[in-house]
Amino acid sequence: MKIRLAMPVEAEECWYIRNQAIRDGCKNSYDDAVIAVWTPESMPESYRDVIVANPFFVVDGPDNRPVATGFLDLSSGSIEAVFTLPQYTGKGFGSRIIEAIKSEARERGFEQLTLSSTPNAQSFYEKHGFIIVRESMYPSALAQAELRCMEMSITFC
Repeated sequence: MKIRLAMPVEAEECWYIRNQAIRDGCKNSYDDAVIAVWTPESMPESYRDVIVANPFFVVDGPDNRPVATGFLDLSSGSIEAVFTLPQYTGKGFGSRIIEAIKSEARERGFEQLTLSSTPNAQSFYEKHGFIIVRESMYPSALAQAELRCMEMSITFC
């Protein structure tokens, strides 16, 4: 279970992890039609740019291929794209990602982190010290819908 920074060449693989995690994890939170539009097979090129511009972490599984992702958005101080392949859910990979992002944020002088959680992931983030600020409807251009989300934050002491 090795955690490391993703390489731009792995963008498609990270996109695949994202899509599989959303399709599996969000099926009880959002309609199938919304999930289908939200998880296109074709990756936007801007996704690769995110990997280049931010500390974008992956956890390698037993075959040394990424099985979990997540990054610190340096421009907004938010945690983004925390996803784990469904067959690796519950094995601590997502937790490793969160802790790496929190550590990176502290090292860079962030005093607070925010995130928008899907309803199914709320308890996961609460276990890592995040608290709900408010529930909101997040307008997702990719999903072409407003997605129910929990706005959450954590403040470092």
